[in-house]
Amino acid sequence: MTSTDAAAPSNLRQVRLRWTGAGMVFHGGPDEGVHLTVDSAGAEGQSPMQLLLMALASCMAIDVRMILEKSRVPVDSLEVEVVGVRAAEPPRRYLSLDLVYRVGGPGDADRSKLERAIELSRDKYCSVLHSLDPKIEVDIRIEPA
Repeated sequence: MTSTDAAAPSNLRQVRLRWTGAGMVFHGGPDEGVHLTVDSAGAEGQSPMQLLLMALASCMAIDVRMILEKSRVPVDSLEVEVVGVRAAEPPRRYLSLDLVYRVGGPGDADRSKLERAIELSRDKYCSVLHSLDPKIEVDIRIEPA
């Protein structure tokens, strides 16, 4: 892929973030889309580090949901919980991420398809995960819904 391909309009994403004038609270999003509030303290909106966990959880959940749908695996509910452990000193990045999937619907016969869907998201499809530092320790498990 050339850099020209990477810069094609379909591959570009843009957001704009503006300070609200209060504390460390910002509001933003894409120019033509839903906006959200970001708050360093997490009082008026999610903090940037919480948003990163949400981005990872939602990216992987969407992947898994799409893969299971294509595999004709019934899904009644889908929850992804992410716990991140941060470094004590700046830049206080995530050192490890623990993801727990709780999926209702698939029976024992579909367990291998669920595991494969999670594996595909982790190894191939989740652009959020693949945008993170590969040194971050990632643990994924499935628990009953």
